[in-house]
Order: sequence, then C-alpha cells, then structure tokens
Amino acid sequence: MSVRREKFKPLAGPDGGDGGRGGSIVFEVDPRVTTLLGYHHTPHQRAGNGRGGEGSCRDGANGEDRVLKVPDGTVVKEPDGTVLADLVGAGTTFVAAAGGTGGLGNAALASPKRKAPGFALLGEPGEDREVVLELKTIADVALVGFPSAGKSSLIAAMSAARPKIADYPFTTLQPNLGVVQAGERRFTVADVPGLIPGASQGKGLGLEFLRHIERTAVVCHVIDCATLEPGRDPVSDYRAIEEELSRYAEDLGIAGATQPLMDRPRVIALNKVDVPDAQALADLARPELEAFGWPVLAVSAATRAGLRGLGLELGRQVEEGRSRALLVDDSVRPRIVLQPRRRAGEEFSVRRVERGQSVIFQVRGRKVERWVAQTDFANDEAVGYLADRLAKAGVEDALVGAGATAGDAVVIGPLEGGVVFDWEPSLATGAELLGGGGAAGGGRAGAGGAGPVGPRGSDPRVDPRTRRSNQQRRREYQELMDAKAKAREELWTERQHGRWTDPGED
Repeated sequence: MSVRREKFKPLAGPDGGDGGRGGSIVFEVDPRVTTLLGYHHTPHQRAGNGRGGEGSCRDGANGEDRVLKVPDGTVVKEPDGTVLADLVGAGTTFVAAAGGTGGLGNAALASPKRKAPGFALLGEPGEDREVVLELKTIADVALVGFPSAGKSSLIAAMSAARPKIADYPFTTLQPNLGVVQAGERRFTVADVPGLIPGASQGKGLGLEFLRHIERTAVVCHVIDCATLEPGRDPVSDYRAIEEELSRYAEDLGIAGATQPLMDRPRVIALNKVDVPDAQALADLARPELEAFGWPVLAVSAATRAGLRGLGLELGRQVEEGRSRALLVDDSVRPRIVLQPRRRAGEEFSVRRVERGQSVIFQVRGRKVERWVAQTDFANDEAVGYLADRLAKAGVEDALVGAGATAGDAVVIGPLEGGVVFDWEPSLATGAELLGGGGAAGGGRAGAGGAGPVGPRGSDPRVDPRTRRSNQQRRREYQELMDAKAKAREELWTERQHGRWTDPGED
C-alpha cells in the first residue's frame, strides 16, 4: 500500500510492488534414485513461501520450488487410487501441488477513478495435497514363476546382480534388476518375486508383485523341473501363472506401450535340469509346452547350462519388441490431449440452503472465492473493492434471482468456514459515489463505486463502527433466527387462545 513521496510531492502516486508467487512441489525422474524409501521416512514436504512486495514498485521474490527426485517408473496417485501422473524417462516432471499466486500491490490496482488505492490484494494460498507414490519396475524382461523356482539364482548367474538366495519360499520380497549382455545385445532383467494361484486376487503378495510386469516387453516363465510338491508339473505351473497374469490384466485393464500384456512374447525356461530326473521331466513336458507357440529352453542356474542360449533368445525377443515400438503407426500411438480450463458459462452458482428454520444463500465459484481470499477484511477500502467486483460479476443479480432479500444471510464458499455476511442490496453506483450523490447501500455485498470518497483505506459504504467479524455475524444471525422462531411461536399461541385476530379478516 506504499505511496511514493518526493520533495514538494508528499503523495506522488502509488508504488506498492506485487507479492511473489509461492513455490510448487515438483516430482522429477532422476536415474540415480532407485527407491522411494526416503519419502517413507519424510512424508511431509513443503515448498518455499513467496515474499511480500515493497515500495518503489519492488516485487517480492518468488518462493523456491521443492523438486523431489523419484525413480524412473514412479506412479503418482490420489489416495483413492486415481492416477495423476506416470513418470517414465529421465527428466520427466509433474507439478503435484502448485504454489499460490502473489498478491497485487496498489500500483497494479490504480485506475483513472482510483488513483491512489489505500489497499493491496492478498496472495492466494498454495495447494495442500496428499498423494501416494508407487514404483513400478522398468525392465525389458520379467522372470515370473512359482516361489523357489530359481529366478533369483538365474538372474545372479546371467548378470552382475546379487539378490538374496535361500532354500525357502518368498525369499525375494522386492524385484531385483540385472543387466544382461548377450552377444551384441544388452537388456535388463527383473526378478519378479514368486507368484501363487490366487495372486491376482491378492493372495500371498500377488498384487505387490504383479504390478512390476506391467512395463516389461518380454515375459520369461521360469519353471521348476525338480519340485517335489504333489500335483505340480511344468505344464500345470505354466498354465497357473498364465491364468494369474490374464486375470490381473483383465481386472485392471493393463496395456503396454504397443500391445496388451497377454499379447507380449513369452520364453519358457525349464530350470534345475542338473537335478536327477529333472532333465527327463523337462524332455517329457517340452512338446506340450512348445504347443503354446513359445520358445522352450532347458537351463540350469547352478551349472550355467543353457544360459547362453536363453540370453540370446531373450535378447532377440527384446530387440524385436523395440523394433515394433518404433514401427507403430502414428494413428494408434497414444496422444497427449490438452484440455484447457473451461471459461464459458456461469463462473459461480447461488443456491438456497434451508437449515432448520433458517435460510442461508450460498455462493460458490472459483473466481469469487479467490476474490474473497485476496481481500483484507481489516481494510474498509479493500472490502468496498470486493463489493465492486462481486456486483460487476453479477453476484447481486443472481442473489435477487434466487429470492434473497435485504437482511438475508449469505455465505461465499463452503457452509462451514466460508465468509458470512448480511446481504443489503446496493442503492448507488460507482459513478454516483464518486460524484458525492446517491445513498450508499450495503457495501459488504452489494455493488459499489470504483473509487471511494474519504481517506485512503476507507469506504463510505463500510462503517468501521459497525464492522463485525464472521463469528459475530454468525452469532447474531442465529440469535435473529431464534428470536423469529420464538415470536412466531408466541403469535401462534395467542391465536389459538383467541387473543389475536388478523386485521385482514375484518
């Protein structure tokens, strides 16, 4: 609200600067980050505040953005599961919570009719948001199979990864990534923790494990040919895992970049053929497995038998998948659709709300609620400026159309926590106020002039001696409603006893 002061010019014009915008919360993919564990320990993140404007038209500094580094493949969701962003690729960013815009100084509010505003607009609050971060592994090949099928041993034998290996089920509780070099081809392999029948419905840790295959280009079935569990064989294991993948893809509608999950190529690895009788079982099951149309290879993670052939086959499948992705027709590529915020139509709404015997008119709208948030209610001129904006936007006409009369309670914003006032239709226009004529109406909600008459920071439509807080207005409104109800009850009692007659009946 600064005013420039020079020699021989004590009031040389407004020179209050604007406030700086608040910082935003931004997620950015960083290849050097591999886990979300840091946000488990520090879940509350806050960006910097903007600084206030100063005299001599000096704008305040913007708040510093809080850039949060996340791994490649992080999905940002609402707590109810709504996906906000799928962050894939180094440098991909997403603004999870935008900082509020800065307020306007009186230099920006000056006009030919309001040459020296005695108020400034407050800055808007930034967004306060709760999000859920979920990491989905990004790999070219996913190793899937029953627990203890030898997936961790296989990835350890084919790459430099060193996952935990033990002789009990569910040793792997999180995916392990390994880089495999097969000839001239290099690709990444993900060791997906073991699956069991019913995993797609959440049995075991199925849903936690299945989500990691959503981004892979090739699915490699690792089948234990040395299992001693009754009722299990290579063919039944393959069918059981395929059934879980199909149900999971169907329930969640998962699709890859170029093809659905169930249409992606498969490779079947018959593992542990070094165990006695395992090679014979693998040879017996091979023809039936080849009937599914996928390559079948016998391997051993312990002796490394067949691993070179498995790596070459997986590399070939991965390269073909990458080529298909490059040759996809532009007409079927998913396109980013920009949807600008709608500006046509009503920008606010007015509705009549009955709460017991009382009636209140509620005004909702992003623009009008933003105007209220920007208003300093301790400054009468700022309140009058708000009245001008509301009248110009048509709020007063909408209240009349909704049936509001002088003295009715009006709330702008939510019923609980909004700004409450007693509505008094204005009887004067801005030009009349500036010219000194006309009777000023209720400046708290009605239309007003573009420039007040009187000292800076004051408004003739707002009497500072009668200014009340929202809490006082709510209390007075409730007391008025209680008095009306009591008077109505007494009137009804007198009429029932014949002590009162309606003058209209004479």
